[in-house]
Amino acid sequence: MRVGFITDIHSNKYALEEVLKDIKRKNLDKVFCLGDLVGYGTFPNEVINRIREEAIPTIQGNYDQSVGEELMACGCDYKDQKLMEMGARSLYWTQENTSGENKKWLRELPKEMNIEVEGKKVKLVHGSPRKNNEYLYEDAEILEEITKKADFNILVCGHTHKPYGKYVNNVFVVNGGSVGKPKHGNPNGTYVILHIEDDIRMEIVEVEYDYEKMAKAIEESEIPSEFAEKIRKGIS
Repeated sequence: MRVGFITDIHSNKYALEEVLKDIKRKNLDKVFCLGDLVGYGTFPNEVINRIREEAIPTIQGNYDQSVGEELMACGCDYKDQKLMEMGARSLYWTQENTSGENKKWLRELPKEMNIEVEGKKVKLVHGSPRKNNEYLYEDAEILEEITKKADFNILVCGHTHKPYGKYVNNVFVVNGGSVGKPKHGNPNGTYVILHIEDDIRMEIVEVEYDYEKMAKAIEESEIPSEFAEKIRKGIS
């Protein structure tokens, strides 16, 4: 079975449209969304509406929670005061420009999902099984702790915006990267496909889209223009 996982769209409707087209061309068996539909970009309602139209099973990301519940912070790991202030401006803009109906939908998203594919137990989270804003980087020491006594065979997460797949304590850990705000060094959106049969094989898919159109939309809004440059360069 071929299962696609998209995550961290961050209000980028242009990237989402191209990724969904690619997924349909590949005719995958199932598709799931690991959260963070909103934030940083200028199209929160368009992204939410499209995911809802496609009826893609979705879990709640930290940014989705902060927008849906109108929290004061997004739970992001900003490195300095300037980045924190930029993030706050993005969060408040998104809260003000997301419809009440869509905020309710974000609030009601599940924190995680547990599914079974070809006899394998798969846990879907945004950050980690412990917190939706905990970062599971590829070299994170906490991967050992989280997988040591796991009751699942595959763990799929997002949040870091950097895709990878690796075995840790016989658990296959997968990060879906980011559709709309990649941090792997180029502007292409990313998602992953798991080929699950007797064994597990992961495919990282990069999708080109008109990132300049997204960057200009950010620059024309009240969202900090620095996020436009991050879109152009694919950096954190």
